[in-house]
Amino acid sequence: MQRRRLLQSLAGLALPLPAARAADPAESLRIGLAADITTFDPHWLNTAPNLSAHSHVFEALTRNDADARVVPGLAQSWKALDAHTWEFKLRPGVRFHDGSELTADDVAFSLERPNTLSGSPGPFTSATRPIAEKTAVDKLTLRLRTREPNYAPLLIDLNSVFIVSRRAAAKAGEEAFTRGTAAIGTGPYKLARFAPGEGVELEAFAGYHGSKPAFAQALLRSQSSDAARVAALLSGDVGAIESPPTADLARLAKDPRWRVEQKVSWRTLFLHLDQGREVSPFVAAKDGKPLAANPLRDLRVRRALSLAINRAAIVARVMEGNAVAAGNLVSPPIFGHDPALKPEAFDADGAKKLLAEAGYPDGFALTLHGPADRYINDDQILQAVAQMLARIGIATKVQTYPAAAYFQRMRAGEFSVALLGWGSQAGDLALRSLLMTPDAVAGWGAWNWGKYSNPALDAAVKQALTTLEPSAREAASRVAMGIAMKDVACIPLHHQLASWATRRELRYAARTDEFTFAFDFARA
Repeated sequence: MQRRRLLQSLAGLALPLPAARAADPAESLRIGLAADITTFDPHWLNTAPNLSAHSHVFEALTRNDADARVVPGLAQSWKALDAHTWEFKLRPGVRFHDGSELTADDVAFSLERPNTLSGSPGPFTSATRPIAEKTAVDKLTLRLRTREPNYAPLLIDLNSVFIVSRRAAAKAGEEAFTRGTAAIGTGPYKLARFAPGEGVELEAFAGYHGSKPAFAQALLRSQSSDAARVAALLSGDVGAIESPPTADLARLAKDPRWRVEQKVSWRTLFLHLDQGREVSPFVAAKDGKPLAANPLRDLRVRRALSLAINRAAIVARVMEGNAVAAGNLVSPPIFGHDPALKPEAFDADGAKKLLAEAGYPDGFALTLHGPADRYINDDQILQAVAQMLARIGIATKVQTYPAAAYFQRMRAGEFSVALLGWGSQAGDLALRSLLMTPDAVAGWGAWNWGKYSNPALDAAVKQALTTLEPSAREAASRVAMGIAMKDVACIPLHHQLASWATRRELRYAARTDEFTFAFDFARA
């Protein structure tokens, strides 16, 4: 609450906003980021802040446009040769930052490397394991053979797996990427310096094969504190910020010295539930004694938790209107979103009845876990949910951690109910990563930290993933989503709105994927 009062006092100052500084004569752009970049190894931790930062230095075979549609990247064309085999033609004349030529051998190496990394807190194997074979036919031709026939999401999978120089990365670990010695990509910027917890310094790559960025230097500054990030914008210390706090959005939008850009995000915030263990570590009787069984494995309890959450109140009060209540794991603009799946209606009495039926008439004790300053108002969301659960008899505490530590601990299965935000280009892809029964060989369930398992869901997702015709695939994806939501495999809360605030003399086109790209900023 102290941080919220600070934001409100900042938004309510009677003094005029300070004037923004003039454009930097050194052709540099400074951007305040809402979350830390935790690594510069592009295959180590699959999170949006990392992907966004890495996109400046590295490129993938395909990429997303501002509306999350797949467009060519390092591959200028592709075609299916048979039900299992795809052929990709690389752009000619592409150079790595060290001057060496991009070849199909570099691509094949990069698509295999995530499979060889052990201990990743958020692996890319959901995207790489479906590929059974990688063959460099010649310097500019690559063939990929998929494990499943007619594997529909391949082009989407490929846009998150960045291509590195085999020569630079073959024997490199995460430390070499942090130092920059292995961080050799083909992107519009070269890595000048990466300081974990501080940010990234970038320099434009003169040999870039595409359009040159408008700014020769870019600084991506880690500023997870909302108040500090807004203060840096107002003082002119940065020219743009991502995820301005909801308390300040309206005021910034009305002031002629600033621009605010918004778009419905692909990110859905939801609660992961521990359903894999007989006894869960942060669920207990109200007197602190262990429960005989994990109540989260009971559908009636999961439904009670969902019914107890007033999503409309969270959207209106916590998010101040900058979100949409969720009944799906993907937001309305995304392929596979099912408008027939409505957000769970708030029903505290119904929740209490279900708890009683499940054998918990007096409730139990629970701790909610989440990241600190990773998602918009994440701590406030958790506190609001805790208060709502308390009203149905569940004594609820909240514990948050810095994002890097949080994801490590969540990956290790330390929590019972944990907050996660997920962005995906398709409903079946979200389900594949988040809720399919974990299978390391196939890459299913790579982010299924709650260890949910349902053979009916697995079969439905596989059906969607192997359906090439788009409308049929979307229908199959919606069937799978319906199974997950009916079983309360997780508890969706809301879809975020992606927001940016910039100086008036800068322009940035809002993106569904929430990514902030220095190379897409332009002078007004």
